[in-house]
This record gives sequence, structure tokens and C-alpha cells, in this order.
Amino acid sequence: MFGGVFTRGGADTGDAAWLQAMLDAEAGLARALERAGLAPAGSGAEVTKAAVAADFDVAELGRLSLLTGNPVPGLARALTRKVGGPAARAVHRGAASQDIMDTAAMLLARDALDATRRDLEQAADAAANLAISHGQSLMIGRTLLQQAIPVTFGMVAAGWLAGLDAAIDGLRQVRDFRLAVQFGGAAGTLASLGADGARVKALLAMELALPDPPLPWHTERLRIIDVAAAMARVTAAVGKIARDITLLAQPEVAEVTEVSDGASAGGSAGASAPVSEGAAERGQAAPRRPGPPAPHGNTNPVAAVAVLGCARQVPGLLATLVASAEQEHQRAAGAWHAEWQPYTDVLRLAGSAAAWTRELLGGLRADTARMAANLAAAGGLPLAERVTALLANALGGPQAHDLVATAAARAASSGLPLSDVLLAAPGLEEQLQEAGITAGQLEAALDPAGYLGSSAEFIAAALRAHEARAHDVHSG
Repeated sequence: MFGGVFTRGGADTGDAAWLQAMLDAEAGLARALERAGLAPAGSGAEVTKAAVAADFDVAELGRLSLLTGNPVPGLARALTRKVGGPAARAVHRGAASQDIMDTAAMLLARDALDATRRDLEQAADAAANLAISHGQSLMIGRTLLQQAIPVTFGMVAAGWLAGLDAAIDGLRQVRDFRLAVQFGGAAGTLASLGADGARVKALLAMELALPDPPLPWHTERLRIIDVAAAMARVTAAVGKIARDITLLAQPEVAEVTEVSDGASAGGSAGASAPVSEGAAERGQAAPRRPGPPAPHGNTNPVAAVAVLGCARQVPGLLATLVASAEQEHQRAAGAWHAEWQPYTDVLRLAGSAAAWTRELLGGLRADTARMAANLAAAGGLPLAERVTALLANALGGPQAHDLVATAAARAASSGLPLSDVLLAAPGLEEQLQEAGITAGQLEAALDPAGYLGSSAEFIAAALRAHEARAHDVHSG
């Protein structure tokens, strides 16, 4: 029922995917054993042919796990029966249940990391386009949820872009350097395979296209944590974007609007999102189109809300995985079991948040007129800092600060522009004349376009870094 929101990404982490990953691990082991001369010729092909998740009863495997504490023994027996004959001797030989589960976890992670990265790369490209298009789109900066000095929407989008690119880099690092096959047998020594254990482990890694670690890692859980942490960094990056958008989309602000896939340029997401039958089976929502407004007359930022709904769940799941890393001796009593569901949920939720963010940024509309109107309505107050610096040359720093603070308070209470209040201050005009400061200079100091600091350079730097990263990916 909740799949349309929380299972939107391209990677499948459901029961069938776990089952297939475990079967892939078993099939890879059979092929490795055959290559090592420890299983009859043709065993690998026979086991691989039989290792098809659709031919196994997930519910029955779940019931069997009640007897053994995990689903692998029941799966190994079912696979052995299905293979039959001499080839069946290659099923699960030398392996512990955790070897199969941990290796399956790495296979799932590989697919999830790839799918999440693809969605984030599209989201990052969309953020880059916003940064380019809105480098000069003035808006009020907001600190501590209060109005501050002006920024540009391009600068905001460049900040989003930098976060997305950093999250993508984290996914790549884990994908390239932290995944690994797990194969250690009963206590991490592979004693049942004699002198061939290390060679079979290396062959298994080759069969599954996973790195071969120096030794089994079944009680050293940093790989699991690294996968989850990389995904948590994804939800942190996209959660920041979604939170900004929900705030900017409030009717009293109205500076951005979600435009759904397939919607007209002037539309936005409605209160409900239809799901096609085929998409529902995959746990993915169909492309959204403008829905009816909510009862209060507004349309809701559905994608941004969905991102936040996914992202809020991940920190607690990551904490559980970190806590589960304390594992006793050569096999954990419960801590390993505690990883399965939070690990799966982290992959699913981060992937879903990335997919929602791809849609969110791809269809985001910035209302630059509203941004300018909100800035103008502030009556120059966001430029008080700049005016203080100008007046300090004539009045001295402390006096200029006090004068502008008093004038800003009066402007806020009266609704008058800051410039009018300042020019009405007794004796100020004469002091400005003595210092060579004209009314025109005062007005210029209140022009937000002239107080953007290094915004343009920062946007350009973010775009260069994004282009360089994309070039490295394609050339690599």
C-alpha cells in the first residue's frame, strides 16, 4: 500500500530480489567449486539453471526459517532437491548461511547503488540547469528562517548541486572499493575445504564480479555500515533540497512550484498521484499529472514531501546497523540478524528518495517574479548590512550601526522603505554631504543586485566541479 511513496527507485530490494541474490550466490559458489575441481563437471551450469527465484516458494522459506533462524538452510535444501543428481553435491558446499546472506547483501547493494546513482545524476543535471538559468534571479536569503541578505536562486540550486554531486561520489566510492564477496565457512577459516578454501573464495568473487577481500568479514561489519552510510548521505542531500522546496512552495512564499511529469508548464502536483497497475506491481508510481487541489485550495508539493518521508526514516535505520556491528567472536548471536530489515529498508528508501528527487528537480518551476516581489516587499531591510557599511565611513561604525538598526525597526513597523526612514533622520543628510555620500549612493546601496558577493563565482565553481565529475565518470 505504501510502495508508491517508499519503493519508487529502480533497484528491487523486495523478498524476490533477496531470494534471487541468495540463489545467485549459491550458483556462483557451485561454479567456483567446479572450477576448483571440487565438484563434478557441469555442476555449476546445473545449479545456475535451477537457481531461479520464481521457482521457489518465498513464504515456505520464511516458515522454514523458524526452525533455523535464517532462510538459507531451507533454501539450500530446496535448491539441492531441485538440482538432483551428482551436481547437487555442489550446492552450498563449504558455505555458512551467513556467507550466502552477506554475499547476497553485496549483490543487492551493487544494484541499488547503481540505480540510485543514475537517479541522482539526473537530479544533479537538473540542479545544474537551474543554477545556470537562475544565476541572476534575485531572492531573499533566509537564515534561522528569517529574512537575510539577498541571494540568487541560481546560488541556491548550486548548493543543491554540490550536495548531490558529493552524494554521488560517495556512492561511487562504496560501489568501487567497499563491496566484497563473503565466504568463510563455519568460523571464517573455510576448514571444510582444506587447502582449497582461499582459492574457492577467489573464484567465487570472480564468478560474481565482486572484489575478493583479504579474509572473510562476517564479524567485521564496516562494509554493511559503509553501504548504509553512503545511502544515508544520499537522503541527507536530497532531504535538504526537499525541505527547501517545501518552504519555498508555501502559498505565502510561492517562489517555486512542482510541475509533475507530463504536466503543463503552469501546473503542479495535486493531492493524489495515480499509480498504473504495472507500476504498482513494481512498487513504482506512474508519472504524475496535475491533480485536483487540496480542500484548502492549494496544491501540494508531493515529490518533496515523499522525499522527506523517505529521508526521515534512514538515520534511525543507520543507527541500528552501527549498533549491530558489535558482534561476538566468530559468529554473532542476533546482531547479524538485526541487520537484515534495516539494511533492506535503507537501500529501498534511499533509492526511492533519489527517484523522487529526480522528478522533483526535473519539473521544478521557479517563479522569479514572485521572488523579486518578495524581495521588494522587504523594503530594503535585507540590505541593512550594506547600508551600515556605507554610513560607517561618514558616522563611524557604532553610530552607523545604531542609526540603521533604529531606522530598520521603524521601517518594519511603519511599512515604509528603509531609504525613506533613513533620509528623514535628523541631521543625516548634512552628515552624508560632509562625507561625500549622495542620496543616489544610498539608493544604490539598497539595490540587491549589487550585493551578491561571490555568488557568480561560486555558481561557476559548482558547475565546473559537476562537469568535471561527469567527465571523469564517462572517461573512466
